[in-house]
Formats: sequence, structure tokens, C-alpha cells
Amino acid sequence: MNLEVDIEHWPGENWPELAARAADAATSVEQALGNPRLEASLLFTSDAEVHTLNREWRERDRPTNVLSFPMLERDSLLALSEQGPPVMLGDIALAHETCAREAAEKGISLADHAAHLIVHGLLHLAGHDHVESDAQAEAMEKMEIAALAQMGLPDPYGDRNI
Repeated sequence: MNLEVDIEHWPGENWPELAARAADAATSVEQALGNPRLEASLLFTSDAEVHTLNREWRERDRPTNVLSFPMLERDSLLALSEQGPPVMLGDIALAHETCAREAAEKGISLADHAAHLIVHGLLHLAGHDHVESDAQAEAMEKMEIAALAQMGLPDPYGDRNI
């Protein structure tokens, strides 16, 4: 998967490098993300921008930490040949102020929280969800925990505040 990273309003860390590591970890637990034809975009942006996106696309008038906009159905992703032109998997947007506040509340670094949210967003793009059922939520959380462990990060659900 090719991950295009755009950074607005996120000072500090080497966000493209972190995004690449998180994408590799997500691919290790969801092999469908490893298709070389796939492309995804990741926007590190402000709460204001994510608020606008959330209002326009999800009809929720507030910012949130991460938004995912899949462009492929899971069945299409799984059936996608590795040969052919690039295919857009989807877009992810992270809101700086919300992510920074959540990281501070959890007592973790912004980079560690962002890594979790990137993995979370990529799994959404791959067709995983946590809304429809407890079983889906548990399966997705297990994949996130495994991906983050590969990055040397602890279980983000240990305190059940995500």
C-alpha cells in the first residue's frame, strides 16, 4: 500500500515516518492492506478541519480524533488482484487538538496515540468496524493491539477510554 501523507497543523514529530511504521504494523495484522495497488491518504490536520468533515460527511457537528472514508467495499478489497493500476483505498484525517488532549488525558505521547489512530483508521478502510456488534469491536481491537505491540506500544484498550 502506498500511503500519501499530508501534514497541516501538526508540529514536532516525524509524522510521515510514524505513519509508515503504523501502516506496516496494520498490514501485518490485515494482510489485505498489503496489496501493492492500494493507495490511501492520511491528513494530519486541525480540529476545525475534522469538524467540517465530520459535519459534512457524517452529520455530526463536532470534531473527533480520527475520520476514515473507505472507497472500497471489503469484498472488492479482498478480490483485488495485485496486478493493474493503482486503486484508492480511502482517506483518513486526524485532528490535532483532540488527539493531543486525549493523549494528555491518557498520559501517553501524542505520537503513540496517533500511531493507534492511524492503525484504527486503516482497519476501517479495510472494512473492519466496531459499531455493528460487540464481536466486531472485539475483533478489531485485537488487531489494533497486535499491530501496536509490533511497534512496541502497549494495549490502548487497557483502560477502556478510547
